[in-house]
Amino acid sequence: MRKLLLIVPVFIALMGCDKTYLPKPNGYNRIDLPPHAYKNISEGYPYQLDLSSYSQLEADSFNLGEKDWVNINYQDFGAKVHLTYKKIDGKTVDFKTLSRDAFKLTAKHQIKAYGIEEAVLVTPEGYTGVVAELTGEVPTQFQFFVTDSTEHFLRGALYFNTAMKNDSLAPVIEYIKVDMAHLMNSLKFLD
Repeated sequence: MRKLLLIVPVFIALMGCDKTYLPKPNGYNRIDLPPHAYKNISEGYPYQLDLSSYSQLEADSFNLGEKDWVNINYQDFGAKVHLTYKKIDGKTVDFKTLSRDAFKLTAKHQIKAYGIEEAVLVTPEGYTGVVAELTGEVPTQFQFFVTDSTEHFLRGALYFNTAMKNDSLAPVIEYIKVDMAHLMNSLKFLD
């Protein structure tokens, strides 16, 4: 009888487990974000702007022929903002083509994006900017361009070097969006 009392609970325990149990994590990793601080970049480029002090400016290694194309590398966050600059000459490079290309590059993400919100802004220098915020599992969550529409055109796009879900990256995305807003408001094209 005693053996039967021991065998019954073991039998019930074995029969009750028909699914594999996987423990769930307690939550997402904590991301500590530093306070916003900026440094001015004014030499060597046809524009002047403020970058986050926690980022590094580096040459764009994919298009070495464009010396004014740069990446803002947020190494601690695994993120880069690709900045592309074009001088508008009205003949070979015109505002209409550049702005149409910028909108096309944003629209390519409509396949995976839940939504794309665009807004027009005017910077303190009087330049026109267009900001596009993309939601969903897209490779770029934030794109923008700023132009004086006659001589200068600067476009930026945020990318992460990770396959993490965007909801996990939300604090970092919001942090970098503040930096990009500061960049656009501090931008000054040089002649």
